[in-house]
Amino acid sequence: MIRFVLADLKRLWAGSVVIVLLVALAVALGVGVSLQERALRLGSARAAEKFDVIVGAPGSETQLVLSAVFLQPAALPLMPGEVLAELNDDPRVEWAAPVGFGDFHAGYPIVGTTTTLIEGTAGGFSQGGMFRTEGEAVVGSAVPLQPGEAVVPTHGQVEQGGHEHEGIRYRVSGRLNPTGTPWDRAILVPIQAVWHVHGMGLEPDQDHDHDHAGPDAAHEDEETHEHHDMDADAPLDEDWHRGALPGLPAILVKPRTIADAYRLRQDYRADGRTLAVFPGEILTGLYATLGDARQVLAVIAAGTQLLVAAALLMVTVIHVGQRRRQIGALRAFGAPRAAVFGIVWLELSVLVGLGILLGYGGGYLAASLLSRAFAMQRGFSLPVGFTSEDGAMLAILVAVAALLAALPAWLAYRQSPAAALRN
Repeated sequence: MIRFVLADLKRLWAGSVVIVLLVALAVALGVGVSLQERALRLGSARAAEKFDVIVGAPGSETQLVLSAVFLQPAALPLMPGEVLAELNDDPRVEWAAPVGFGDFHAGYPIVGTTTTLIEGTAGGFSQGGMFRTEGEAVVGSAVPLQPGEAVVPTHGQVEQGGHEHEGIRYRVSGRLNPTGTPWDRAILVPIQAVWHVHGMGLEPDQDHDHDHAGPDAAHEDEETHEHHDMDADAPLDEDWHRGALPGLPAILVKPRTIADAYRLRQDYRADGRTLAVFPGEILTGLYATLGDARQVLAVIAAGTQLLVAAALLMVTVIHVGQRRRQIGALRAFGAPRAAVFGIVWLELSVLVGLGILLGYGGGYLAASLLSRAFAMQRGFSLPVGFTSEDGAMLAILVAVAALLAALPAWLAYRQSPAAALRN
């Protein structure tokens, strides 16, 4: 029987290929959507897991997380600088580190922060070591710079009208190990250097966010401030009690306990100057939005699969009708009804089953390529992989395919050999 099936498929290879491709494309659409949505959830959750609490000025919670965790540029409002000193003095806080944004180098964001944050979140150095002076920088694993090379900061993205800070250069002191987060694409410099470069070293209150200003504001800054206060050889000063601090867009906080995290969030949400969020909670809201979009795409994919299934049924029923003489000849030569049923059923099952397997492979390949492109652009990896849920769906699809193949096989089973040969 198997030899007969293989010979028949070889003879009708063009139609067989069309059937396999139709099934594969329909299945790949649904599988790719499912894998990509799951990878985005897992990847973003892993990127945010090292940041327990984020404190910023009142405003958009989502934008605060996107800027502080995923390093997406935006004009965040500033909170008073003394909040940083208060957090460092709080017994519930293990460490608190400021972050400042706005400058770039060759498209990579330059983030002002402290040695504390790097030591608390990064996985060590693959080359070199920590910055020790105001003019040094630490680069993430995805930044194509080596220790000793120069970093030339631009205020804003060059393609969006940003301009180079004249006379300002950082020297790379170290290269971090990969973390699988957007910080792999970041260039980390001392926060005091960011303040000095933007003329924010002395004023305790700022009217606007220098670190997040867009291209238009960048030109205004150049006209109203001197940006040559950075001393590349100056030692780091991370004592936040010396003088008034400039306004800050965000502070990343590591609480000592889970209970402390909830108390800190409550206290700094009640404080009219600040807003405190758990990144995980904000991402959950984003996942809900992604889930809605996924459901819409899943419905579209299911509709596509139903249309393909209906088309295949129609094609196979017509195909069985056209093979009436062949089926009648088999019956006339003594082939039992069960054998005819098995031949037709097995042919269709092989074609649809092969299409399902190719669809799973194609969906996985498409999701992997999209995840790789996303990781190169956004900086954090999206893990693509199958789960038991995908295995259960595969089993359901195979079972449905077997049932669908039974209909044309049943039509062949009931066919009279004498009537077939007469016609």
